[in-house]
Amino acid sequence: MQTRWIDCPAEARQRLYFANHTSHLDFVALWSALPEPVRTRTRPVAAREYWERNKLRSYLANRVFQSVLVARPNGHVLSDGRAILSPLLEELEKGSSLILFPEGTRGNGDEVGEFKGGLYHLCQSKPGLEAVPVYLENLNRILPKGEFLPLPLVSRVTFGPPIWPAADEQKSEFLDRARLALCRLKDL
Repeated sequence: MQTRWIDCPAEARQRLYFANHTSHLDFVALWSALPEPVRTRTRPVAAREYWERNKLRSYLANRVFQSVLVARPNGHVLSDGRAILSPLLEELEKGSSLILFPEGTRGNGDEVGEFKGGLYHLCQSKPGLEAVPVYLENLNRILPKGEFLPLPLVSRVTFGPPIWPAADEQKSEFLDRARLALCRLKDL
């Protein structure tokens, strides 16, 4: 795996890392690409219904990665976003950084889907918190949906410059700008 930091130092400071989502390897790849002092304070956000499906997954999510698991009934985001944001806000209050996938579900790897509002609401709840776009490349080919064994292919994790919501920026404007910041990393 190749890791690149572009206009963003790999510092042990509180951040929201947000990435495209195409594989169950995504948060593992992003988390492992972080330097150890950063990784120890960073919590992946993951779907409870997937990671608590069996004892091994639950152990990995809770004990190894120290994930923040959120409920998504039937694999979809709850209509009441407060239920999802509450544990994330608690982790931010503890000083943790978070890894988010604002698309809310895995895409096919061809393009980045529209972002859900959680990224915006978390940034609004903690002004000054850096939101760092991270483009994950080729993980959908390494571990395609429905497969169990990864293929030995090269992947790349690219960290881009942080963004923040502007004082008067509306949710849709910020989410569009965040998505564009992430998409720009694809071709660098």
